[in-house]
Amino acid sequence: MIISHKYKFIFIKTNKTAGTSIEIALSKFCGEDDIITPNEAEDEAIRKSLGNRGPQHYLAPLKDYRAIDVYRYIARKRKKDRFYHHISAKEIKQLISEDIWNNYYKFCFERNPWDRVISFYYWRLKKNPQQTISEFIDSGLPEVLHEYGYGRYTVNDKIVVDRVCLFENLSRELEIISNELKFPEIPVLPKAKSAIRKDKRHYREILNSEDKKKIERLFHREIQLFNYNY
Repeated sequence: MIISHKYKFIFIKTNKTAGTSIEIALSKFCGEDDIITPNEAEDEAIRKSLGNRGPQHYLAPLKDYRAIDVYRYIARKRKKDRFYHHISAKEIKQLISEDIWNNYYKFCFERNPWDRVISFYYWRLKKNPQQTISEFIDSGLPEVLHEYGYGRYTVNDKIVVDRVCLFENLSRELEIISNELKFPEIPVLPKAKSAIRKDKRHYREILNSEDKKKIERLFHREIQLFNYNY
């Protein structure tokens, strides 16, 4: 997640939508006062190699620490986050001023749900390499994608961001964002996490008819909102 005071935007990071790559690319334009949340170590190494600004201003002040937070800091040297990488619009709104929320350009990315579930399946496969795609869908794990997608950019089932960009039109969306925010150039995406998935088949070649219907039921809101077709 990024809150840029320099360019007056809020980037809300959804799951399995190239969010890490987009965040790394956007951090190139951030200033010293902007809020940038951390990623995994290998992704931060990519960001550092590109010379882009890294995580900053995301930690909670000491006044926000509860007893458990003090314990974690003493026992594990673990500081408390105020902002985190998949924080929701609802949470962000509670942490910033009304003026910033109302006047900054808020955006995120959404993705074809059948394709997104496949991407998530291959991401999880390293933890459970024997699991089939049908077993994965039945496990309930794909519900995480709904919460860390639709649930990130809506409040009470209403979209609260200025633009939900579509992963399928990634290059065009980045151009639109760049023009809207008056970046000096269009963001260039690094290939973060791109080596995870080896099977590059189209989702129609992987999903059976029952899998397709289950995903359709789970993501019916997204499918309706963005006119996704199988």
